[in-house]
Amino acid sequence: MHKLAQVNKDKAIDLLNERLTFERASVKLYDSILEKVGRTADPGLLNLLGQLKTHRDQEKEHEEWLEAQIRALGGDAHAETEMSRLIAIESQGIEQVVLDGDQNPTHLFHALLTAELVDNAGWELLLELADEADDGEARDELRRRLHEEEDHLILTREVVERLTRKELLGSPDEAIAAAHPT
Repeated sequence: MHKLAQVNKDKAIDLLNERLTFERASVKLYDSILEKVGRTADPGLLNLLGQLKTHRDQEKEHEEWLEAQIRALGGDAHAETEMSRLIAIESQGIEQVVLDGDQNPTHLFHALLTAELVDNAGWELLLELADEADDGEARDELRRRLHEEEDHLILTREVVERLTRKELLGSPDEAIAAAHPT
């Protein structure tokens, strides 16, 4: 990460803090969705619990990795930065849907899809910057995390598609479980 931060360390820390703020929020989103899905009687949704837990744990690992990178650059992983403030404001609507009591699975996964799209874009940007800075170590670490985020996006998109299809066309409950077989 040092090569990436070579030209403007403060901006690199700011971007890492932005990702960190989002990862912290993502852990909360997944915790809430896991709790709500765990209370459902829908077997298709219940079958997703293992994958959702894996994705939550990956988000937590991303959070911890980002904290370590920020500290290694001499930054404060708990500092509020320009970009961390921006992403916190941008995330409020998503958090309002997921954390503030909405129980509708379609709403929950639609909000999670929005979050995963933003999350993927943030990791893609960091990876592109690491490529441009020729920071091989950062590139490898960022690529691995981006691949995990892409898996999150694929699953979430498939669940939203299945839930929407079920609501609109009356597809069978098994459609959700088929979204991403275990």
